[in-house]
Amino acid sequence: MKKLASILIILLFLAGCNNQSKTVKPSVLLSENQMIDVMVDVQIMESAISHKKSKNGQTLYLRTRGFDTIFSHYGITDSIFIENFNYYSDDPEVMLQIMDSVVARIARCE
Repeated sequence: MKKLASILIILLFLAGCNNQSKTVKPSVLLSENQMIDVMVDVQIMESAISHKKSKNGQTLYLRTRGFDTIFSHYGITDSIFIENFNYYSDDPEVMLQIMDSVVARIARCE
């Protein structure tokens, strides 16, 4: 759980370092609930990759295939996810609510 919190803090920090004054609304805008769903799966995949990396270091295939599978499941691409992440990051209060929901949902799975 500490690792997840660290990852989320880093993501928020990186989002805060964005020099653009305002991110343009994505052509495919995910609702906050959809964004939470995708981010939960992304965080679970990141955890699986991290675990696998500690075992044998061969994670490139898992990373590529895993994220492709997640995005395909939601009918989006990695660029749509990134656009939406940047869009929601422009409003720190909304992004904090999204991240809190992601953490809460993952905590229920433990």
